Amino acid sequence: METGITKSKVILEIKNLNKSFGSNTVLKNFNLTLHEGENIAVLGKSGSGKSVLIKCIIGLLMPEKGEIWAFGDKNIPSLGLEELDIIRSKIGFLFQSNALYDSMTVRQNILFPLRRHWIEMDKDHEDLLVHETLQNVGLAHTAEMMPSELSGGMRKRIALARTLVLKPKIMLYDEPTTGLDPITSREISRLIVELQEKYKTSSIIISHDLNCVRITSDKVVMLIDGTCYALDTFDQLKQTKDPRIREFFEE
Repeated sequence: METGITKSKVILEIKNLNKSFGSNTVLKNFNLTLHEGENIAVLGKSGSGKSVLIKCIIGLLMPEKGEIWAFGDKNIPSLGLEELDIIRSKIGFLFQSNALYDSMTVRQNILFPLRRHWIEMDKDHEDLLVHETLQNVGLAHTAEMMPSELSGGMRKRIALARTLVLKPKIMLYDEPTTGLDPITSREISRLIVELQEKYKTSSIIISHDLNCVRITSDKVVMLIDGTCYALDTFDQLKQTKDPRIREFFEE
């Protein structure tokens, strides 16, 4: 991904994050800084802690130690439920499973975050918002359809649209191309970039799909042994001689 990004304001800073499950230490003094308008992908083996990391960021899991500073002044692990709810309205989370509500139409799914955060608007404004949001993902015609009527790629687009309806400042993607064919995976990866450029969001992308990582990322974190083992561009990491990194890029 070539955006010509320059260093800008820090929007998320993770400091010495530690998370364990029993005797299994998943994150160990993990550090990461995300700037405004930047996309960082996280690569790591299965079970290395990638999904645990973003669940800590959104407050679904609490670390034993460490800080997660969002927007400069909010340390997520220390927030109460009310403050955490406000922060979550500014952080979009695209679940690996999409997490669409099967009993709701696409329109109702799109509007659900507004209901969740008690945001009220009249029907005309809702109609415009739904149309704009679906148009952004190329699915303006699906508003009255049910999730069961959509293909896997379409459901992923709808889930992305729903996440973006609140115009979050930070986006977290948990394996956004899992279960999709290569063509659809590329389309979703390119859509992530298009929407990031349109909404000026900052993103952390968890993925084992190297094409997705290559297309979407400004920088790539290698999550090894619970630490930020390396941080560089996709191309630089691909050229490294470090065997622990090279194994991720071998055919």
